[in-house]
Amino acid sequence: MSIPIHTPKDSSLIKEGATLKKISGEFAFTEGPSADAEGNVYFTDQPNDRIMKWGVDGQLSTYMQPSGRSNGMFFDKKDRLWSCADANNELWIIDKSKKKETVVVGEYQGQRLNGPNDVWVAPNGTAYFTDPFYKRDWWKHSEQQIEIQGVYFLSKDHKTLTRVIDDFKKPNGIVGTPDGKKLYMTDIGDSKIYHYKINKDGSLSDKTLLCEERSDGITLDEKGNLYITNSNGVTAYSPEGKKLLNIPTGEGWTANVCFGGKDHTTLFITASKGFYSMEMNVKGVKP
Repeated sequence: MSIPIHTPKDSSLIKEGATLKKISGEFAFTEGPSADAEGNVYFTDQPNDRIMKWGVDGQLSTYMQPSGRSNGMFFDKKDRLWSCADANNELWIIDKSKKKETVVVGEYQGQRLNGPNDVWVAPNGTAYFTDPFYKRDWWKHSEQQIEIQGVYFLSKDHKTLTRVIDDFKKPNGIVGTPDGKKLYMTDIGDSKIYHYKINKDGSLSDKTLLCEERSDGITLDEKGNLYITNSNGVTAYSPEGKKLLNIPTGEGWTANVCFGGKDHTTLFITASKGFYSMEMNVKGVKP
């Protein structure tokens, strides 16, 4: 398929001659892409309760089903797959070889989490995740126990959970820089994207508005550019908040994005029923 790519500021991000490739359109709704150390990309088909795997050999397969209604996912520095599994409002770590989960956290101060949505694991092993409330058809409950739709910090030993953001309308996408010093977050409920300084104790400070855009999932490249997703497809912003690039997918909603492939220079996009790729001139970042 061929879709026009808009490059108002910087077309050098995309490999010359590259076009958006639709790998598959067999899904109900795709989300949560993340690449392991080898460049294999795992993503979720949440309504069908499965995690899919695109291998560096080009093969697409079902990796895990059921998958706890996994949504956002992230591979940490130890190449472990973290998953926001909102079947029971939990955060998981999945053993890649055994395809078996360990529940890391499922409540805050004795109350059920709203539904972990996206997660980022810092290089030091601590983690941050967003906890908005999206009513799911598979839940037996219909009310949230925690009124605040917040962002949480999880200690390295997984024993201490601290809410670090409580002033967002609906937090969603989250990603940090590879040096562990800056954290980006989307407030999809207020159509804004911010970044924060990560302090040594895990707290956040220096809240700064990057741009006023509604965004679902996000990722970073090696130059510090942030890639956001919404009804317009994928849009890249410079660290200073300048719009660099837009890649329409032709889908009603583009949910998430990551870099993967053998050299981590392929941009993988989850958009509604489709899974797409685009060859780039930049690499993604890892913890």
